Amino acid sequence: MIKVPDKRVFVITNDSTVFLTDKWVSAFDMFGGRMTEVKNLVKDLCDKADVSLGVVSGRFGFIPANYVVMPYPWVPESKEDFELLQSKRDFLGAINTTVNIKVGETYLYDKIIVCVPKALFEMIKEVLPDRRVIAVTNPQFKEECEGRGWSYYKRGGSRVGKKNSEAIIKEIEDWNAGA
Repeated sequence: MIKVPDKRVFVITNDSTVFLTDKWVSAFDMFGGRMTEVKNLVKDLCDKADVSLGVVSGRFGFIPANYVVMPYPWVPESKEDFELLQSKRDFLGAINTTVNIKVGETYLYDKIIVCVPKALFEMIKEVLPDRRVIAVTNPQFKEECEGRGWSYYKRGGSRVGKKNSEAIIKEIEDWNAGA
């Protein structure tokens, strides 16, 4: 019998300058480089929760990882780049809508894991709900994360880091067990 996890987790990351193919493929399959750690975390969480991945893309805005994309010439890197992308694609509005979807009185996503660079986190944090976030980010946000009831992990590695990945998996396992 197939066991379907009861808990739903939504992971947010951004694209990479490493395109793995020149063909049309899903965003999950398109990006390597710094997105690899996040993809590995998603794979490792799949037997512990129903996991979805969303990607802030320099061409398409905020998209689900199964959205079919092709390589494109511009990947945002700086605060100014992300602000320009926001003005063109309103990725913050899309994230806000996604993380606040309700089925009846219950949020669709029980936890939101955010693994993005500092400049992007500065923007995204404003549309995230209290208490349901696991943030892998810069130490300057630690106090705010804790004040909002979020789990905070200091960013290690290119996006997540091995220690953080293991700790997040343990946190999800404990949460599933009701600990």
